[in-house]
Amino acid sequence: MDAQDTAERLRAICGELSDRFYERADVVRTLVVTLLAGQHSLVLGPPGTAKSELARELTGRIEGAAYWEILLSKFTAPTRMFGPIDVAALARGEYRQVYDGRATTAHVAFIDEIFKCSTAALNETLGYLNERIYHPENGGEPIHCPLIGAITASNELPSGEDSAAIYDRLLVRIEVGYLEDPSNFAALVRSAVSRPAAPTRTTIELAALRHAVTEAVPAVDVPDAIVDAVCTLRAALRRKELIASDRRWRQAVGLLQASAYLDGRPAVTETDLSVLTHVLWDSPSQRPTVEREVLHLVNPDAKEALDLADTIDELEAQLDAMTGQSREALSEWVIKKAHNQLAMAGKRLEKLRAEAAGAGRSTAAIDRVTGRQRAVRARVLTEALGVDASTVRAEF
Repeated sequence: MDAQDTAERLRAICGELSDRFYERADVVRTLVVTLLAGQHSLVLGPPGTAKSELARELTGRIEGAAYWEILLSKFTAPTRMFGPIDVAALARGEYRQVYDGRATTAHVAFIDEIFKCSTAALNETLGYLNERIYHPENGGEPIHCPLIGAITASNELPSGEDSAAIYDRLLVRIEVGYLEDPSNFAALVRSAVSRPAAPTRTTIELAALRHAVTEAVPAVDVPDAIVDAVCTLRAALRRKELIASDRRWRQAVGLLQASAYLDGRPAVTETDLSVLTHVLWDSPSQRPTVEREVLHLVNPDAKEALDLADTIDELEAQLDAMTGQSREALSEWVIKKAHNQLAMAGKRLEKLRAEAAGAGRSTAAIDRVTGRQRAVRARVLTEALGVDASTVRAEF
């Protein structure tokens, strides 16, 4: 399988998973890019947002890969993660660990509740994520683990120094929430009782993925113009007191290369910089600022899309504040304000997307804002006007 075929298969996987998991297209693509860069990711969000299911479905598409997952707690022992004691050998006076089926033999790992890592397992977990090595309990030679990348998940941010050390090693941080679009929620509910036909399931061989990670992605060219853009972005963020470590910036270059490779391009372009919106923040409150600075650098149409997002968010806040008011009051608000503003935002976003696509620029940010516009408009239709959520999609 050549590099082009590998990238095509990965794009097909992205498309299939985006169709299956509503409102997760950017999450899926970012997770694939992170694996291609040989890095680790954090999916941050409340329970019940398909974090585990998405990780399993993605990693299950890699044929021949050993997959390992665990739900951590403050009491998880290192041996449960990296290999239990061989009881039969112990009875013979030999101290050995059984590594099969554990983190030590995994090519891809999913670690849920990563910040609940026990103090006892902290150093081994850091070594596993950083250097892909495990130091056996008996003090023997370090074991080199075949890990390509880990997908981790958490319902909350780290609260102590120990968990903060792990947080710093997770290059990519992705926020997920509950479904916003009522029509997507209606489709989710219908899927619980329907029996859909088996979806297309593209896979990729482990050897092809490894070759992409170790050979094809590092071979993607990074032009001087991109280096200049990264330097400009760093300076802009520092002016806003958003400081990322030199290590994080250096590792981020691999993400840019992986993004270009996934799209089938031999060199990084400004479009690929959009992946940095998932890299350069520590707290979710910083993410909007980072996104604005990144997209200002990438393209002006994406920046305008974020300005429209502010208007959309304001309308949603007004809708929330009107909870409990009469249907007449809600209808008046829709007619006099919400309908026109949302319609104008939708038309402008459509035009911005056409302009960006025509110029070969990324439409990811515009698509996200368009999703927000649709979700808020659907809420207005269902909550303020009483329209059936299952028919909302036809309104767009």
